Amino acid sequence: MNFEMYIEEEKSNIEFWMMVVVGGDDGIVEDDCWLSICTFLMDDDGNHRYLKPLSLVSKQLLSITNRHRYSFTICTPTLLYLQTLCHRFPNLTSIHITEFHLQQNTGSHSVQDGVKAMLMALPKLRKINLYNSYGYYFNVNDSILLNLCKNCEFLEDIVMFNCPLLTQDGIASAIRERPSLMSLSINLPSNGIPNNISSHFIDSLVSLKGLTCLDLSYSQISDKLLSSIAREDLLLRRLVFQYCTGYSYSGLVSLLSKCQRIQHLDLRKANFLNDQHVVQLSLFIDNLMSINLGECNMLTKLALFALVRECPLLSEIKMDRIESESVENSDSSMDFGVYPRLKSLYLAYNSWLSDEVINTFASIFPNLQLLDLNSCDISEEVLTLEVLSLSNSGIDDSSLYMISKSCSGLLQLDLTNCLDVTEKGVMQVVANCTQLREIYLQGCSKVAADVDSMVYIRPSLRKITTPNFSSSQSRMKAFLCRGCLVV
Repeated sequence: MNFEMYIEEEKSNIEFWMMVVVGGDDGIVEDDCWLSICTFLMDDDGNHRYLKPLSLVSKQLLSITNRHRYSFTICTPTLLYLQTLCHRFPNLTSIHITEFHLQQNTGSHSVQDGVKAMLMALPKLRKINLYNSYGYYFNVNDSILLNLCKNCEFLEDIVMFNCPLLTQDGIASAIRERPSLMSLSINLPSNGIPNNISSHFIDSLVSLKGLTCLDLSYSQISDKLLSSIAREDLLLRRLVFQYCTGYSYSGLVSLLSKCQRIQHLDLRKANFLNDQHVVQLSLFIDNLMSINLGECNMLTKLALFALVRECPLLSEIKMDRIESESVENSDSSMDFGVYPRLKSLYLAYNSWLSDEVINTFASIFPNLQLLDLNSCDISEEVLTLEVLSLSNSGIDDSSLYMISKSCSGLLQLDLTNCLDVTEKGVMQVVANCTQLREIYLQGCSKVAADVDSMVYIRPSLRKITTPNFSSSQSRMKAFLCRGCLVV
């Protein structure tokens, strides 16, 4: 079916709905009625894909569907049309500008003016997200942030990373204007002096009595800042200090001993942390649900066991890329206990992991659903999982067979760059894992994936990435008709 036929069919369907709603073909459907229909057409995740054909029928329906959009993600091609977008979607409450990089023919001042106009035109805005993963920066200065906080009275969530024009005093003055702020994620400028956090900023931050999320990633902070937050006993639920410098265990323990409501804690690359520190901290964070201790090179598995023992609600632990050389052998006589709450464990790039340690995990984490062992030197795995990443590991067919037998409920398997795996091992997984939906085989040089057999044997498959797959368009469509994307 071509595009024109598709549009005509959708128009006919909409016209039928209109007659059903008004009870005849001469009535006029009120906007409120269409808003109800729009709400009904959206899926459980708030996805707008079902509204697209509706918006093509008439200007009235286009206007109504525009009013039904509350969140918008902006990338480079649309960045210069910010003012137009603001008028088109007047009820936006959340803006995400995440894929931003300037083209050679773009002027940065026009972009800055567009951002400022957008902020002024959206009084209902509740969240602004200025973040990109390309390392480019935004020309957002103190004045823009101040105007944002002054004019958007419902603003609750600010995410502003890679904004080098902001200053500590500018941030402090802006957040003073919005005491109802609940979430602040921002790079804190250093003012050129190590560990120098201005009193103006500290006073403004601790005045946010409703603050539940604080993310100062990649900032230079201080123990004084952490102690000040502790004294005010803020309602923090999420605390992110990944790649932060300038603070120590002393400041951290003063904060966590007071703010004991924290559920999500990110201390990635806090190089001062050792096992004993984690043992002590775990006594204060019994509400914890997830923690990131990746790249904390003084930690061992003893820290992991302390966390699961003292934090009964903990369901996710990240301890990847730890280069510790001081890991002792497991004591088989040690009573580790059983911790069914843990669902996700990220241990990628850890050379200290062994089959013995993994088998210990199998017995103490019976409900583990995701295990990331990317680039770990292990050969066998016996856990009941839904997601398993073994990319860049030395796993072979025999170990893969063991996994397929013990992990029959596996949903996703990543074997990227597993050079010792052959097609025999892959087909054993496909045959034994009856719920498998995704399998990744890029870089598996010994695998000549028989995609037809894989899709036929395991109809639950929805995505297959292969080492060297090439096929005709008709064959690709045939796989898609069976619900499987092959690349």
